[in-house]
Amino acid sequence: MKYCNKCVYPYYAVALEISEDGICSSCKSFEKSELLTQTFWKERRRKLDNIFKDVINSNSTNYDCLIPVSGGKDSYYQAHLITKEYGLKPLLMTYHGNNFLPEGDHNRDKMRHDFDADHIVWGPSVDVLIRLNRATFKIMGDMNWQNHCGIMSAPIRVAVNFNIPLIIWGEIYMDFAGMHDPDDFVEFSARSRLEHDLRGYEWYDIMEKSNEKFSKKDFNWASYPSDEEIINVGVRGLYIGNFFKWDPNAHTKMVIEQYNWKAAEKPFERTYRTMSNLDDRYENGIHDLMKFVKFGYGRASDHASKDIRTGYMTRDEGIEMVRKYDHVVSSDLEHWLDYVDMTEDEFWNIADTFRDPNVWWIENGKWWKENIWGEPCSYGEVSLSQKEKKKFNENSLSISRRNGA
Repeated sequence: MKYCNKCVYPYYAVALEISEDGICSSCKSFEKSELLTQTFWKERRRKLDNIFKDVINSNSTNYDCLIPVSGGKDSYYQAHLITKEYGLKPLLMTYHGNNFLPEGDHNRDKMRHDFDADHIVWGPSVDVLIRLNRATFKIMGDMNWQNHCGIMSAPIRVAVNFNIPLIIWGEIYMDFAGMHDPDDFVEFSARSRLEHDLRGYEWYDIMEKSNEKFSKKDFNWASYPSDEEIINVGVRGLYIGNFFKWDPNAHTKMVIEQYNWKAAEKPFERTYRTMSNLDDRYENGIHDLMKFVKFGYGRASDHASKDIRTGYMTRDEGIEMVRKYDHVVSSDLEHWLDYVDMTEDEFWNIADTFRDPNVWWIENGKWWKENIWGEPCSYGEVSLSQKEKKKFNENSLSISRRNGA
């Protein structure tokens, strides 16, 4: 595996490219963003001012804008900018996937008090969510597909139903891979929703591919509006990261000081940050474990890479975070297995089928991979059947031949 010489991302992280100088496309994108001048940001702010003036001058909308929120640090920052700095009246909208941490519940429910805003919380049937957890884990190795789908679908449906043409999102997450230059003006699109957030699967694909019993009515929250509905309302989604320099650590400091926002009181087992992903107990845990199982890196690599770029951590410190956290099988696995009525053996039998042969190899009945600190290590027993093991080894051999090994 190749690793970036500047951060701790491996080559296979979020479709990165690593150039001849050993620096990943995400770091290069960040370097470009650091060159943006105050004049650039003033022009971007002026552009947002004009957009909001158009909204305020329009009498056809029920709310000035819609803000998809989880109650996390970033959505608090979004709501702060919109309500306190611009004086607008937004509708807050939360997709509820049923597994908020206690601190997440507290922060989410406090938002309508802190921002004088109406707040809709839309949560699917818990029985449907449990069956979706099982189904999408088996189909794509991602039990949190329902969260990605809900967050990127339900707000658009609400915007259409309430005649709200403007949706305010947070950071431009696609910048992580250098997919866009910092001065691109990226807007939300149905294509990015399907290809990136939904992993290429719509709700009707899950119905078709799953052994679970679902009806169309189970997916009202996931049903994306038609082009005609969106055009009639004029819905567009803007990222606040297009207009303000994005710094999650600074956002966290601000919302704690001004709103008594709560980070996680109990440290996570798979990352050192305590202020991220409080809206789903599995996001930093079992869901992220599956990323490690698939691609050989995890949430600590994500967080450390960001903090290295922004100067909150050295690369050596980041490597230690990766060594400490990325491989951990977190205790929420037991909770999730009970949630979906699955045994641990069943879990690993399915999880191992998603291992990437570009990353993993089998030796003496164990899974092995290269590491950023230069020492290959083994990570657990192989749970594949003989047939699956043979197929994996054939794929791994094919990759080695293509690479000239």
